[in-house]
Amino acid sequence: MQLKPQRIKVSIGRTLLRLMPLILMGALTLMTFWLVQKNMPPESSMLERVRLHEPDYIIKDGTLSALNEQGNTKYRILGNKVTHYDDDASIDIDAPRMRLFHPDKPPVTVKADTGHLDGDLTILELIDNASIFRPAQAATATEPATLRMLASSSYYKVLINDDIVETDRPIRLEQGMSIMHSSDGGTFNNIQQSMTLSGQVKGRIERAPRSSQ
Repeated sequence: MQLKPQRIKVSIGRTLLRLMPLILMGALTLMTFWLVQKNMPPESSMLERVRLHEPDYIIKDGTLSALNEQGNTKYRILGNKVTHYDDDASIDIDAPRMRLFHPDKPPVTVKADTGHLDGDLTILELIDNASIFRPAQAATATEPATLRMLASSSYYKVLINDDIVETDRPIRLEQGMSIMHSSDGGTFNNIQQSMTLSGQVKGRIERAPRSSQ
């Protein structure tokens, strides 16, 4: 009867020896986790650093150009001051002027007081005193004559990849001697070089003067 306690003690001792590596490994893991947590910066400071929106470079009289598949200039954006932000790669532009080019058609100029270009270079927002200007062009072998066009608004959004300029703000459209006003904005298609007005449209339409023979 006295041998049973000794066997139990021996069995417990062997079990502890077998479990000792696991115990040491667990203790080491907990110690490592504690050291990592101790040396990590507070979560609030990490969030502040991630959300920081500060310029990483500023260019005066900056120019951004893109080429089409044929190597010709598709569009060019100019600004008195170009500010680039590192966190989202977006760009703020003072006095932005964007020229849209299309083969066999006059270049169209879109401008405003301020602009914002997204990080993907796909959307240019034009804010305050925004306008779309297309000069008059004489008829060619492939294109009819076009009148001077000026479309003014307080805001335009340029969808660069789609060659579209649009707004939901009121527009004043001058084309030749005609003047139109729309209440709900409109869309300019640079490929067709046509302007579509939305909402209530009022104004006067004047006939284009006939060219002298």
